[in-house]
Amino acid sequence: MPRLSEVLAALDALWPAERAEGWDAVGTVCGDVDDPTAEVDRVLFAVDPVQEVADEAIKLGAQLIVTHHPLYLRGTTTVAATTFKGRVVHTLIKYDIALHVAHTNADTADPGVSDALAGALDLRVTGPLVPDPTDPKGRRGLGRICELDHPETLRDLAARAAARLPATAQGIRMAGDPDAVVRTVAVSGGSGDSLFDAVRAAGVDAFLTADLRHHPASEAVQQSAIGLIDAAHWATEWPWCEQAAAQLDAISDRHGWGLRVHVSKQVTDPWTTHHSSGAPN
Repeated sequence: MPRLSEVLAALDALWPAERAEGWDAVGTVCGDVDDPTAEVDRVLFAVDPVQEVADEAIKLGAQLIVTHHPLYLRGTTTVAATTFKGRVVHTLIKYDIALHVAHTNADTADPGVSDALAGALDLRVTGPLVPDPTDPKGRRGLGRICELDHPETLRDLAARAAARLPATAQGIRMAGDPDAVVRTVAVSGGSGDSLFDAVRAAGVDAFLTADLRHHPASEAVQQSAIGLIDAAHWATEWPWCEQAAAQLDAISDRHGWGLRVHVSKQVTDPWTTHHSSGAPN
């Protein structure tokens, strides 16, 4: 059974903290890395470090949770158990469960969050949407530019996203001509409307991401014929959990660790209900 410090070192090698954005909060949040008796045989991957995921780790007997989203992104002055984040911290410490976060350093990794999203949709990645200038191979960066094996309509691509991504209350929204033919598509896991300039420069037929706001989306479809596909934030990032788990599995096999790696299938997207509105009069 590997030591916690060994597993965390492997995670840091996959997603180096120095590649995270300056505003981000990545790395080990809970866990005594210096404790030589701290060992790991079960790991749970999830998108969100919420109480439901901590409770799932307890039931599994996991000693480590790896999440994409940080627990404390903007800092705090308390970890009191009367707060919902403090309650997570208390739970993790009580049951000797470590928490490690890979956020923007996983977004830009090779493979990264958007590679996993493209893979879930069977899209062929041709390169990053916003390349990382520090990567001599030109493979790291934000988002991915992809090609379809065969052209299909924007409607069919949106239907593919609805069928392949985890189900959420939001489902899939689409903007643009449903019958427009799509050959190339940019994808970005998580909130992607800050990338519209790069998407336009790439000259792709469609952009699939999450959390598209009214004004950026409206301006995008007014400026060009690009098709927009908007999924739930959680749904576009969940495929990374499976990809990351497979990466750790491979490391475990190489080292003979025998880790049992799990992916949480709990839907921690905050939206729980959707009602279609009536057509305008």
